[in-house]
Amino acid sequence: MPFSRLPAPLAAALTARGYTPTPVQSAVLEAPTDRDLLVSARTGSGKTVAFGVAIAANLLGDATRLPPAGAPLALVIAPTRELALQVRTELTWLYAEAGGRVGGAVGGMDPMTERRAFQHGVHIVVGTPGRVRDHIERGNLPTEGLRAVVLDEADEMLDLGFREELEAILDAAPPERRTLMFSATVPRPIAQLAKSYQKDALRLEVNSANEQHGDITYRAALIAPQDSERAVVNALRFENPRLAMVFCATRAEVARLSSSLAERGFPAVALSGEMSQAERNRALQMLRDGRAKVCVATDVAARGIDLPELGLVIHADLPRDPETLQHRSGRTGRAGRKGVSMMLVPVNKRRIAERLLAAARVQAEWGPAPDAEAVRGRDNERLVEEAKTLLETPAEENDVAIAGFIDAPRDALAAALIKLLRGPLPAPEELADVSPNAARPERAMRREDNPNAVWFHTNVGRQDGADPKWLLPFLCRRGHVTRDMIGRIRILGNETQFEVSAQVAQRFAEAARKGDGKDADVLVEPMDALPRAPHSGPRPEYRQRPRSEGGYPPRAASRAEPRGEGPRRYRK
Repeated sequence: MPFSRLPAPLAAALTARGYTPTPVQSAVLEAPTDRDLLVSARTGSGKTVAFGVAIAANLLGDATRLPPAGAPLALVIAPTRELALQVRTELTWLYAEAGGRVGGAVGGMDPMTERRAFQHGVHIVVGTPGRVRDHIERGNLPTEGLRAVVLDEADEMLDLGFREELEAILDAAPPERRTLMFSATVPRPIAQLAKSYQKDALRLEVNSANEQHGDITYRAALIAPQDSERAVVNALRFENPRLAMVFCATRAEVARLSSSLAERGFPAVALSGEMSQAERNRALQMLRDGRAKVCVATDVAARGIDLPELGLVIHADLPRDPETLQHRSGRTGRAGRKGVSMMLVPVNKRRIAERLLAAARVQAEWGPAPDAEAVRGRDNERLVEEAKTLLETPAEENDVAIAGFIDAPRDALAAALIKLLRGPLPAPEELADVSPNAARPERAMRREDNPNAVWFHTNVGRQDGADPKWLLPFLCRRGHVTRDMIGRIRILGNETQFEVSAQVAQRFAEAARKGDGKDADVLVEPMDALPRAPHSGPRPEYRQRPRSEGGYPPRAASRAEPRGEGPRRYRK
């Protein structure tokens, strides 16, 4: 029996669900029940059940049922509301046959309901740091009976700034309690916290975070800088997972992308920090019951979410560090299931992505993002299989009778069936052609006269603080091009002139015409005349249009903006 060392009620609960111990669960089962534990294991390795069985002996002893519910015997702290609710659900069924009552102390939920539950008695409390500390300080949550305290995803809690809350909770717990810390990684702050609040802790490292997750296929897809949204569409269509999660860097990008996917026909929901708990719960329930297939989320909102059928993670924006890459990717490939983690890499950020993957010790498959032709090819394969399955399914008598009224050749009927099946599928997107080595091309623009270049100008010059350090990234972002497409840049007193490769000049002009936000008053347009290089003769006369003829907008005085974010303004 794999769980023979467990109390009978827990062993029965796990056996009924067909559980086979994962490496981290086996490790804690073999550990002494009287020692503190510091356990590192990657996400999706079964840590919740692991610490559930690890504290069983402390709660039950030699008994088969827990004593009558009163003051809590164990406290579990999780970094986010979603994870805390998931942990509570897992521990509820795990301890059900032992008569366990599991209460919650979760931010965003009704604190009065939680307090009443504590008054009626609970065996285990699962909560988030801020709400647990609040209940303890208000006297709602007694701590004198605690036999075990568990910190789940401890590294994430410190990343989110909960050190003060965790220290207050641990200080309030009895000194003789058992302390268990579970974390994907053990950086220095976690080691310091363990040293301060654990006694003779046993260090268990299972499935080291430095090892690549064997159930996750990592892919790095090169895209043009302006093709991120279209690449997300094609990746979803090409992989066609049961559930997918798309990560964005900001809440605004989450709202925009989720709306865009919904308009294209994807059943998508959003998760971000500005949403209420009820909205977040509703979005997760839609994913679990199949009404939604795509979740667009920020890193903070998606921390700790467990969706077992999640088969694809898309990094629409690059992760900010190796730990974020691991946490994002760890949403898939859970509990022995296979998954894909696809990072969309703009060609001008390839080196950044390579350093990120190297720091995370991840070997990714590099290549272009799926284009429209690849999506259609994959569609054809799936549609043929789906049509065969329908034809092999026995038809009802009424269906056969109706079919008799249709007078059409077999090929026409088969084509109509394929058309019907293809109808609900969102259309694939055309992507710009990107070579696998596009991040290291020969420079398209040289710093000498280039007859294949088009000259543009912008109404920001030396007196406005124009600086190539922010000007070049600004032009690339505004015009949706890479820096290889920008040639010479001349910063003059009240304007800047620059070259753009003729191959992308038309696209650059259309994109750069549209400014928004803080750069809405920056005008970018082609020049009326093509100037010559200073060493090749006098420049043709170039006349700046007066404002009465629709020239440059006035330069408003404002605070200097940070370098790299846009033009700096100074008072005249």
